[in-house]
Amino acid sequence: MRLQSMTGFARSEGLSGRYRWAWELRSVNGKGLDLRIRVPQGREALETVVKQRVSAMLTRGNVQISLTQVIAEPRMQAVVNENTLAAVLSLRDKLSDILAPEPLRLDSLLSIRGLVDFKEPEEAEEDLTSHEQDILNGLDAALVALTDMRAREGNALGQTLKAQLIALSGLLNAIEKDPSRSSSSIADRLSQQITLLLGSESALDRDRLYGEAALLAARADVREELDRLAVHVDAARELLMKGGPVGRKLDFMAQEFNREANTICSKSNSADVTAAGIELKVIIDQFREQVQNLE
Repeated sequence: MRLQSMTGFARSEGLSGRYRWAWELRSVNGKGLDLRIRVPQGREALETVVKQRVSAMLTRGNVQISLTQVIAEPRMQAVVNENTLAAVLSLRDKLSDILAPEPLRLDSLLSIRGLVDFKEPEEAEEDLTSHEQDILNGLDAALVALTDMRAREGNALGQTLKAQLIALSGLLNAIEKDPSRSSSSIADRLSQQITLLLGSESALDRDRLYGEAALLAARADVREELDRLAVHVDAARELLMKGGPVGRKLDFMAQEFNREANTICSKSNSADVTAAGIELKVIIDQFREQVQNLE
């Protein structure tokens, strides 16, 4: 499956009969799938279908969907109010003895309020169905264009995230090989500290002091954090290879990355390890920021 970002734009337009329509789809980051749909008056029935089709292709993002429709070829028909016309003719007959009978002129009839109404002709049911299908086909085309754009951005994000995972692996390897983590280095450092303590305070119990030192050495070891981080990095790499809507999972893993990096920094007794831990946190923050854009 393809990785997708949550940012995209698409437009689809066309002509159906005498109607010109256009879809515009805009997508930005969101915790879930939030659809905001605007359709012209008279097309409200499309909203349910739009929700179904968009939800079938997208899982996350704030998506604004708007349909505009204009009449490209106006058609008007004159509708005569038969009751009003009958009343006018009846009045003329009643007043024929008083007024000189003259033929009714068209301009006179048109000046009578409510006698003639000009409006769009009603369309046949099959024409309305055909127009609606054309409009929905346009929605499908816009959705394909939107997902293609999101996929292109998702692919670029994926490459960036993979590069950041490689950088994390490199830093983990550097910490792993740091001389301060060798057994001899740790032993020398503890021996020096114990010697200083024993020299300054003879009342300290030597065996207890060595036991406490061994416990502190064990607590200062970052072996477990390095192992967990390596496992998390491999899992994140697998998610990127798998593709699809993995943004939430990667966001959670980024939080775990940060937790382990914080522990490494707090346990570190070496300037080089601390520097590598800080660099780990910088890259993890960048990783999480990028992950926020993934579906």
